Amino acid sequence: MTDMDNETIQYDCLRGCVVRHDADTGESQCTYRAGCCKLGDRNWLHGADDGTNPNLYEVRFKNTRKGIYRNDSGQNVKLGDMVIVEATNGHDLGIVTLEGAIVLRQMKCKGIDPETTEFKKIYRKAKQNDIERWQEAIAREQDTMIKARRIAAEMGLEMKIGDVEFQGDGTKAIFYYIADGRVDFRQLIKVFAEEFRIRIEMKQIGARQEAGLIGGLGVCGRELCCANYITNFQSISTSAARCQDLSLNPQKLAGQCGKLKCCLNYEVATYMDAQSRIPRVQEPLEFEDGLAYLRKTDILREIMYFSYDKGSDADLYALDAADVAEIIKMNRNGIKPESLRSEPEPYVPEFVTAVGDDSISRFDAPKRKKSRGGRNRNRNKKAGEGAQGEGRQGGGRRDRGRQDKQSS
Repeated sequence: MTDMDNETIQYDCLRGCVVRHDADTGESQCTYRAGCCKLGDRNWLHGADDGTNPNLYEVRFKNTRKGIYRNDSGQNVKLGDMVIVEATNGHDLGIVTLEGAIVLRQMKCKGIDPETTEFKKIYRKAKQNDIERWQEAIAREQDTMIKARRIAAEMGLEMKIGDVEFQGDGTKAIFYYIADGRVDFRQLIKVFAEEFRIRIEMKQIGARQEAGLIGGLGVCGRELCCANYITNFQSISTSAARCQDLSLNPQKLAGQCGKLKCCLNYEVATYMDAQSRIPRVQEPLEFEDGLAYLRKTDILREIMYFSYDKGSDADLYALDAADVAEIIKMNRNGIKPESLRSEPEPYVPEFVTAVGDDSISRFDAPKRKKSRGGRNRNRNKKAGEGAQGEGRQGGGRRDRGRQDKQSS
């Protein structure tokens, strides 16, 4: 939040907007901020509208909640407009984030059939009174969540309330909770209704969805995938880590949600494709000068390393996976190659790293080191100058003594 003269600017990253409060008039102005959206989508079909379903728009609310709505208001609705939409009870306020042909692509990804689905309506554009009422409801969310957590703890329910979202008209709130098992919260809803005087909706979410709601940065330094673009969470198992020869360390494989990282599935198909071309070595390879044992395998490069010493990696010889398959066929036919040492090394593309090129001190001038000889020369020079000075002072005293004797 920043102050500019009599105007207060607040960046609401949970809803992807900027709210400006004017202290003189007391009015609030809300504008859409595309770069602040969780699960934000880029309209790569901008300007390529084919005219099909022109009244369908994507409207987003808090965090990752979105919906497709039909514009029956008769008003010209465009990207970034604050609109009043139909809700189960009352009405809600959201921001238009997608329009045009890209909306049909989004519906296809989510499995929504535009011919059979009954879309909720966009009533009209939001007025100033609607935005102020919406901001008043948003201001209650934090205190409501803290009180709800305290009430759930006092009732002894094994659940965690992760977030609270108020409806645009302030008459309803969605409580997002996490629980390992089944929770009977019928009594809890009654207590919430008496405490907050609103309609209550309880929505259970998983640990990955909670991480997407909260957001943050991963160990890679980028925004969490669950908060950036992932909408459908696939099951992840440790077999994905084994396929990529990753260390089965729970601390390194787990994300901020405590579950296995979603990015473990990203390169599984690439590794499985590479492994399909790598032969299985169940026995050592036979050469004329001895047996060669498999020590390690570079899956993506498709290179296998062998050694004549079964328990040492001191002298390793690299072989291409295709050559290993040929040698296995030769051994089955009773043919032994001459030697592993005579095999040509496989071509490996060089990897050039730029680590260290962007060092902060790379343009600094190197410091000059003072040699001991120079320091000793300076010391002798100073000592010589001191001796000459003492000599000059002594000569002056002797001259003054001679002048005194002559005057006497």
